[in-house]
Amino acid sequence: MTDGDYDYLIKLLALGDSGVGKTTFLYRYTDNKFNPKFITTVGIDFREKRVVYNTQGPNGSTGKAFKVHLQLWDTAGQERFRSLTTAFFRDAMGFLLMFDLTSQQSFLNIRNWMSQLQANAYCENPDIVLIGNKADLPDQREVSERQARDLADKYSIPYFETSAATGQNVEKAVETLLDLIMKRMEQCVEKTQVPDTVNGGSSGKLDGEKPAEKKCAC
Repeated sequence: MTDGDYDYLIKLLALGDSGVGKTTFLYRYTDNKFNPKFITTVGIDFREKRVVYNTQGPNGSTGKAFKVHLQLWDTAGQERFRSLTTAFFRDAMGFLLMFDLTSQQSFLNIRNWMSQLQANAYCENPDIVLIGNKADLPDQREVSERQARDLADKYSIPYFETSAATGQNVEKAVETLLDLIMKRMEQCVEKTQVPDTVNGGSSGKLDGEKPAEKKCAC
């Protein structure tokens, strides 16, 4: 895909305490490399990746393919940058909410991050994937899978245990979030185009005629 050659621009925001591995996670996803020497993110940064998203047709068949340009925003976890990072919440269409499996405190702070999301995101129930990172360090683990899954179930969001070092579940976590966003957008399009359909207009499905950047009500 060349610059500008895409159907949808999707902005994702990685959130979580400082040191949980947001930067290395995004670097693994976009470049498929691991760099353990990243310094702490100051303010906000972002990476980009182009992907193809296939919609699901009838009876589980593969539907139309859309070219998606992903912007993955990397936020600083420190408190002093909080006002800056929350300013980006409303522009994001989905959130990678991350904690460190070797840090109980980073897990406990997920509730605080969720409160900030619900207060500052584009709606009270945005698309979120909960991520327990550093799964490659089992000997240092402080958060059990049951604890994390119980919290994810409480918020009705998917949960993945990932490793930026090995790549475990990194793509799967982002793809799951993208799938949630695209399905929400399709539902939004269908709702807004019902009158057109009734009057013989378009069918209300996602179409790729021009690059789009949309958020829908929860």
